[in-house]
Amino acid sequence: MLELRNIWKTFNAGTINEKQALRGVNLTLHDGDFVTVIGGNGAGKSTMLNAVAGVWSVDEGSITIDGTDVTRLPEFKRAPFIGRVFQDPMMGTAPTMQIEENLALAARRGQHRGLKWGITRAERNDYRELLKGLDLGLEDRLTSKVGLLSGGQRQALTLLMAALKKPKLLLLDEHTAALDPKTAAKVLALSDRIVEENHLTTMMVTHNMKDAIAHGNRLIMMYDGKVVIDVSGEDKKKLTVPDLLALFSKASGSDEADDKLLLS
Repeated sequence: MLELRNIWKTFNAGTINEKQALRGVNLTLHDGDFVTVIGGNGAGKSTMLNAVAGVWSVDEGSITIDGTDVTRLPEFKRAPFIGRVFQDPMMGTAPTMQIEENLALAARRGQHRGLKWGITRAERNDYRELLKGLDLGLEDRLTSKVGLLSGGQRQALTLLMAALKKPKLLLLDEHTAALDPKTAAKVLALSDRIVEENHLTTMMVTHNMKDAIAHGNRLIMMYDGKVVIDVSGEDKKKLTVPDLLALFSKASGSDEADDKLLLS
């Protein structure tokens, strides 16, 4: 479903601030894979996610989604393939619009838009049923402005919107980092359910090692712009945080790497 081949990305090339963010990354995600991505600050996690989404072009290599080469496609042309939830709960929705209007925008993604009446009664009933599944009481607040919702409610709504059209690839970019632990746990549980019910191929970037181990069927760790660990199946289920740190220290060849990972 996703294939990265020899991806390189350098920022501020030729200047004193030059930074090689990605260094020959190779990664393949199969249909239905739920991959958690972990690593210290500056490891290349978000850079890789943004490269897949088309936020910026790569210097070298190719990106293929479901057999389509998207390497040179701009971000808006990759949108039909990708659903995304950001770290900031204020992103991914239109705060001044109503809940039902945001859902309608997500439902009409990629479709021709005319001048017909905005939301039909049947659509409104569908949205109400979808929101019931969140168990947050939002089904009774269809006309509330999204900007009035809490961070957790907003992330739950954004997740629902991102998965509404069943994208080829769902990108979760540290989507619980700005939430309190209790709310983050609820959003992660909801993420698991939405991914499983819709059989979505998913990549979730996180700084939390416990979350990286507990969620998904596969874990990759990045260091210095490269994938240094790739664990899946039963091996992943058996992992503990000390195991992960030991693997990381061995793969990176430095005990300092453990400190960077823990501090991040």
